[in-house]
Amino acid sequence: MKFYSLSLLAAICIWTARAQQPSAVPVYLDDSQPIEKRIDDALSRMTTEEKVAICHAQSKFSSAGVKRLGIPEVWTSDGPHGIRPEVQWDKWSQAGWTNDSCVAFPALTCLAATWNPAMSLAYGHAIGEEARYRNKSVLLGPGVNICRTPLNGRNFEYMGEDPYLSSKMVVPYVQGVQSNGVASCVKHYALNNQEINRHYTNVIVDERALYEIYLPAFKAAVTEGNTWTIMGSYNLYRNQHACTNQYLLNDILKGEWQFDGAVVSDWGGVHETDQAITNGMDMEFGSWTDGLHHSKNHAYENYFLANPYLKKLASGEADIATLNDKARRVLRLIFRTAMNRNRPYGSLCSDEHYATARQIGNEGIVLLKNNGHLLPIQLTDTRKILVVGENAIKMMTVGGGSSSLKAQHEISPLQGIQDLVGSQAEVVYARGYVGDTNGDYNGVTTGQNLSDKRTARQLADEAIAAARQADIVIFFGGLNKSKHQDCEDADRLSLQLPYGQDSLITALQEANSHLVVVNISGSGVAMPWVKKVPAILQAWYLGSEAGHSIADILFGKCNPSGKLPVTFPARLEDVGAHALGEYPGVERTDGSQIFDEKYNEGIYVGYRWFDKQHIAPLFAFGHGLSYTTFRFGKATANKKIMTTDSDITFSIDVTNTGKCAGAEVVQLYISDKKCSVDRPEKELKGFQKIHLAPGETKTVQLTINKDALSFFDTQSHQWIAEPGTFTAHIGAASNDIKSSIDFILE
Repeated sequence: MKFYSLSLLAAICIWTARAQQPSAVPVYLDDSQPIEKRIDDALSRMTTEEKVAICHAQSKFSSAGVKRLGIPEVWTSDGPHGIRPEVQWDKWSQAGWTNDSCVAFPALTCLAATWNPAMSLAYGHAIGEEARYRNKSVLLGPGVNICRTPLNGRNFEYMGEDPYLSSKMVVPYVQGVQSNGVASCVKHYALNNQEINRHYTNVIVDERALYEIYLPAFKAAVTEGNTWTIMGSYNLYRNQHACTNQYLLNDILKGEWQFDGAVVSDWGGVHETDQAITNGMDMEFGSWTDGLHHSKNHAYENYFLANPYLKKLASGEADIATLNDKARRVLRLIFRTAMNRNRPYGSLCSDEHYATARQIGNEGIVLLKNNGHLLPIQLTDTRKILVVGENAIKMMTVGGGSSSLKAQHEISPLQGIQDLVGSQAEVVYARGYVGDTNGDYNGVTTGQNLSDKRTARQLADEAIAAARQADIVIFFGGLNKSKHQDCEDADRLSLQLPYGQDSLITALQEANSHLVVVNISGSGVAMPWVKKVPAILQAWYLGSEAGHSIADILFGKCNPSGKLPVTFPARLEDVGAHALGEYPGVERTDGSQIFDEKYNEGIYVGYRWFDKQHIAPLFAFGHGLSYTTFRFGKATANKKIMTTDSDITFSIDVTNTGKCAGAEVVQLYISDKKCSVDRPEKELKGFQKIHLAPGETKTVQLTINKDALSFFDTQSHQWIAEPGTFTAHIGAASNDIKSSIDFILE
């Protein structure tokens, strides 16, 4: 039996059509014709049943094409960090393929921490090649929900707390993926900022916060990145589920932003037929026979946009024009992907992809603290290195929810250190603590046996005794991908590290002052030992090349240049979402199971809240150290007065004053000195990553227009930049401003 790619089948269909009708190829099969003309032709040939069929799933991860017309199916794959292994047609169990391993790329918090759009483009291109090789039409990612609380179990899949940074990083990712003829599906639209009660939380947020904080990255993905699909989210907004939400989907996405792609439901995110028909949903996936509660095998014809839709069309309760719009959007997706014969073939698990993953990891690791220049580790002065902690050996690519992967390989931190050090020093390992010993998710197994019958005291005593004999101790801890840590469908229970790690870190520091803590997590954790530990790295989830990237940084093969895309709070109460007491929502008393959660902090998310309340963070948004030092000059502007139809450019000299090459991220924040509405103390509106040799100076120029000065006016429903005096702050972090300059908007 032979298997052909969808592209080849489409080519065969065209050849057959030409053979049967030598004088004319059907327009919909002729890819020399404009897509909109092809859509019109295909739509005119389809029956009502065929139009409905392409609007809902036919298997766990695919939707139907039109076999009669040679229009192929749509195949999706979970991302956004790698291509998910194949599951059975109608079950979540593994399909048993032997060729569906992938490269696991770093989690998107790490990508955002690079503050480098070029890395985002490389990431999107590489993962898009893997999706194309596996013949996927849609990659379900990236995620750009704002990190409102550090407890969100899915923060590791997103791009941080700031709408501007997320916007600038999502666009090249989308463009990189779609350069392979694979649709990027930006998710989860919108206001999906927690996992607890995710199907039943009704978000109550003022419209200004909606537009200024929670929508900009989605808008950029649509209007700048031209993403071909968007995924709705599970939560409710204005008492309607986001997957079938009139205001979010029809009014904003398809109305204001003129989105021409297809809206894809999150799996099980559709709850009833009428709203699914009228409120902007185009492709329904993952529903059960009655929403979320009951499942039957091969229930796809019972989906809300399947037989129930056909019945409403037959009775006249639903109109054909709305169906045509849905089918048109799905056809547009198919013509852009599966029926695009010019898309490249892609590649899987290539050396180039592993190199890209390693480079992103190297640029995304954040050096939080380095007192006494303990890092980088000098092997000429080091004979014995002690590695402690479960996270030094535990595979992190399996688990965590839909982003779980079957990686072709995963280099652990311990292995990465051993590979780099070789015979230059002795590397000793001590477990230290036992956390999550499970290594299975949806049938993908790590193959690791992490069980350990020793007591917590025995494990700690072993590590402490070994620490007294070592030249340097590297502790690998943090979170993992188990429930109530960094995992889908559950939020963290606290800001503290689990498994008694805090007391172990303190004891290790007392045993050996040369201690490096490498924290692996998707967002901030409490660090009660922060003043005692001399060196701290934030390593995120780094995927296949994790160990190599971490070793590169620890031993100075690469100079760290990552910057935090989120604020690390010292206490949970320092976060606006928790200080104002609404999280995780208040359950209604009407028996509906709906939780109302009011975002009382409004626009004051992340560093905006810390600035407003004058709270010192544990580590600030934008913070990140280097093995070299940088000197910022005095900022200048090319004009003192700008108008609403002109730009202004700020310039600042940055010099590498250290002894090794390195990279710095120059960050531009804007303050409005006087405004008719309350505004944050400052907001990120520009950044640039520059690489400097020792002694080298570069002039960084950052240009803004009135958009950077605007706020969303809820009365007029438009963006407004009020004339007056503004201040540009340029620095190396949100709390490390090097130079400020005033200018006037007329």
